[in-house]
Amino acid sequence: MTRKLAVLCTLILALAVFAGIAQAQSPYRVDYFANANTAGAPDATLRLDNDGSAAGANLCADIFVFDAYEELSECCACLETPDGLRTLSVNLDLTANPLTGSILSGGIIKVVAAATNGGVCPVPTHITTVTGAEIQGWATHIQNSNFSVTETASQVSNLSAAEESKLAKQCGAIVAVGSGSGICSCPPNTGS
Repeated sequence: MTRKLAVLCTLILALAVFAGIAQAQSPYRVDYFANANTAGAPDATLRLDNDGSAAGANLCADIFVFDAYEELSECCACLETPDGLRTLSVNLDLTANPLTGSILSGGIIKVVAAATNGGVCPVPTHITTVTGAEIQGWATHIQNSNFSVTETASQVSNLSAAEESKLAKQCGAIVAVGSGSGICSCPPNTGS
């Protein structure tokens, strides 16, 4: 009986470890920004890296920028090569071309690791995630009291089918009605 119990406990532990590893991988990252486009405040950044977990394939970082009222303001897709570092300016790349014309000072940034389409990353009106693919993210945050700067890793979240569909439809609506407004920009990869 003791041996069977030991084997059962080992099996349960192995499954728990495997489940933890499986949950650690997610194609979805979430972050916030504050004090963007605010006089006297420094610019915040979002840094992205394709960690190579998708067998070394190029990926798209599908980016969705929401205002504080849950409305999608901008969306875009940046090509991410394995181990390449892309640094995006919150003021210049992610909030400078809002759909409504209202420049944001705070909001949410969502990043989805997606497959390329013929080697390029079109504006994400359709999202095709890649099993095991991840875009890692880090963001600087401009704090309210004295504009001090902190940096944290973007939060890992679970991308539901409903959320994936909603993001793609909202970005598709921006493309359909925005006449170029609402599309964020992707600067070249950089080490800074």
